[in-house]
Amino acid sequence: MEYVARTPRQLGQILRACRKQRQLTQGAVGSRVGVRQSQISSIETRGADITMGTLYRLLAALDLELVLRDRRTRDKPPTEW
Repeated sequence: MEYVARTPRQLGQILRACRKQRQLTQGAVGSRVGVRQSQISSIETRGADITMGTLYRLLAALDLELVLRDRRTRDKPPTEW
């Protein structure tokens, strides 16, 4: 499944949905990533700032990968960022 995140908040919502789909708690994911449960909550709800290292550890904990593609090839012009 592919997900498109154009803002930190959208990324947080996607990460939350993936975590829940995998039946993991915020605490369990936090333990895998090496951060507190409250930081996972902040990432999911507010799109809190995180380092790239934390992001990649979080993606790995959820068995996800980051894919970049050129938005200019899409039909709609970019509206965010």
